[in-house]
Amino acid sequence: MPNLSPAERSRYARHLLLDPVGPKGQAKLKASSVLCIGAGGLGSPVLMYLAAAGVGRIGVVDPDRVEASNLQRQILHGESTLGHPKVESARARLADINPHVHVEVFETALSSENALQLLADWDVVVDGSDNFPTRYLVNDACVLLDKPLVYGSIYKFEGQMSVFNYRGGPNYRDLFPEPPPPGAVPSCAEAGVLGVLPAVVGSVQATETLKILLDIGESLSGRLLLYDALNMRFRELKLNADPKRPAITRLIDYAKFCGMPRTAPKECELTTLFSRIPVADAAEKMTQGWKPFVLDVRRPAEAEIVAFEFADRLQPHDQIQLIADDLPRDRDILVHCKLGGRSDMACEALAALGFDRLFSLDGGIVGWAKEINPDMPTY
Repeated sequence: MPNLSPAERSRYARHLLLDPVGPKGQAKLKASSVLCIGAGGLGSPVLMYLAAAGVGRIGVVDPDRVEASNLQRQILHGESTLGHPKVESARARLADINPHVHVEVFETALSSENALQLLADWDVVVDGSDNFPTRYLVNDACVLLDKPLVYGSIYKFEGQMSVFNYRGGPNYRDLFPEPPPPGAVPSCAEAGVLGVLPAVVGSVQATETLKILLDIGESLSGRLLLYDALNMRFRELKLNADPKRPAITRLIDYAKFCGMPRTAPKECELTTLFSRIPVADAAEKMTQGWKPFVLDVRRPAEAEIVAFEFADRLQPHDQIQLIADDLPRDRDILVHCKLGGRSDMACEALAALGFDRLFSLDGGIVGWAKEINPDMPTY
């Protein structure tokens, strides 16, 4: 075990007074390593509290840059780091919290190609991701590497927490054997999230991580902790490993497994049911006189943030059949959402009803704001 310097003994004095921790436990934390997937809402409290606690080596994986819409909940970042890589913003913040910890950053998206290598050299992995493909990928990689995984997720006013793959306990696939259908569970970017919610969930994740590293207390392995912020209630469900669950033997294509939409094409692409059109192509066609019926398939709350002045109708994508009789069949229909996934699904639903002049705006209104009209707000 590494020795604690006088400065460290002073910094961690409140830990040293705790019988289950003490100098030996604090030295154990100094010798430990934790990799956090994501430097966003959940990653913010996890990373800051692990750094403050004195975990000696901390890793951060995140490919994104800091945006203004992050600041409502991602307290790692601030106005001064807008536009900066999140991992670099995180590194600077953690160094300010505790210069005694070593922070390693990976400005890359986790994938089946790099996950095993990135996760291999850490004692504990914390999942701070916000999408199903990454959650399944992190879980499966941890199972293959025999790493404990500290799980957390947030949605609107609710949170979930558990510990997976720890001492023979269940893993994420015991909780969710199959992902939900695409679009069935809106992301925080689509549904919203109470800004303080990640603080509670992330703090529980940090607590569970420290308990694993110190080998103290009873972990959340085999238990799912549910948090309802609106009613300030915690509930606990028992979670068992399923002996009939297929064994995890390799990493797969998780985007395909979760039914995620493909990346945007570089030019207008004709599918069997509708055409996907990038924002640049749509804007150019409009300047040349194209006047499609513009259908916004986001939720009303999203349209309150930003909407096209030329939109003709707003109807959530999962309710599109209700207005089919009101839509024109004798002109092009340009369908858009935030990024393009929900507009694809709306086009598929309309095509099944016999519509054949359908265009899905690839990149959505956010892509339009970034490429065509930078004055438009994004979210």
